[in-house]
Amino acid sequence: MKAYLDYNSTTPVDPAVLKEMLPYLEGSFANASSFHQKGQEGRHAVELARERVADLLETEPGDVIFTSGGTEADNLAVKGVLEFREKERRHLVVSSVEHQAVLHPAQYLKEKGFSVTFVPVDAGGCVDLDVLKKAVTQETALVSLMHVNNEVGSIQPIEEAAKIAHAHGAYFHTDAVQSFGKLPLHPEEMGIDLASLSAHKICGPKGAGALYIRKGIKIKPVTHGGHQEKNIRPGTENVAAIAGFGKAASLTAALGEEEKERVRRLRDKLRAGIEKNISKTHLNGTPDGIYNTLNVSFDGLDGETLLMNLDLKNIYVSTGSACTAGSIEPSHVLLAMGVPEKRARAAIRFSLGRFTSEEEIGYVLAELPSIVERLRKSSTEKSAC
Repeated sequence: MKAYLDYNSTTPVDPAVLKEMLPYLEGSFANASSFHQKGQEGRHAVELARERVADLLETEPGDVIFTSGGTEADNLAVKGVLEFREKERRHLVVSSVEHQAVLHPAQYLKEKGFSVTFVPVDAGGCVDLDVLKKAVTQETALVSLMHVNNEVGSIQPIEEAAKIAHAHGAYFHTDAVQSFGKLPLHPEEMGIDLASLSAHKICGPKGAGALYIRKGIKIKPVTHGGHQEKNIRPGTENVAAIAGFGKAASLTAALGEEEKERVRRLRDKLRAGIEKNISKTHLNGTPDGIYNTLNVSFDGLDGETLLMNLDLKNIYVSTGSACTAGSIEPSHVLLAMGVPEKRARAAIRFSLGRFTSEEEIGYVLAELPSIVERLRKSSTEKSAC
């Protein structure tokens, strides 16, 4: 038996998505910028995908710029806005629990002489809007606040945050990589100026993402060398991956609320089983976070050790963001929430999705208690020595 509960890191590719991609890896392989028939086959695939992604956002296709993924989209939004507006505004506001794809560009800009404010969060991982109001000034060019946190699943008040940004003449960006396809995300209604998206979080392929840019918003390209994507993101399009992204978006749009409730029930079953059968556990985040995510600390254990022991049983989970795997530091998200370092190091993230089954959850609940008990016993014996 196997159980894959690491959907926030990446999702399985839907078979229908793979089928959509294959023609552009075989017969229709030409460059989408070429004018001949083969090239135009690729161009048609790119534009169809743009329409499909735009449909899920309820916006116009022309507002969608394709990138290589969420990280590039975040970099393009954060650096692109600040560098375009640097003569008039040189201040950036981000939360302390952003993905590294936002935090690292913010640090880069700070080193270049821009002013950056890192807004703290509460114990649930959410920004206090009153604190945010004090952080945004007439010098602020951009406020960047992720919609759903990838580690604990907290949902940020992005509509209210966008209003605060706009009241001071700042643009509002959201890293929507974890919310796209899970929560309503309609930029024009919600006041979002820029939004980062990724294909491989919605059962699409890795290597494809997008940046929504509201009409009238100008940004400076981060890379140079071609005319593609309105001269904002140059480079030969990854036609197969983009086609897969479009198909994934259309499949996601067709799922409906029933699928979300199914995943929520499985997540709640997992949480209840852990709380019932394993002592000294702590939920990180709030119960009203995104429906597919559960972050739990197991007292007396090291998260990495627990992860490796689960892996031996073919149970695949995470200790946090896959983009920080290998880091010796505890989760910056948990620390920012006020979680003690020892407890932060004992955290495991379970994230579910489209292909998660009842059998997988049952398997995890059958194996996890004995693994935790054995590791705690071993840890106690070592301490006694």
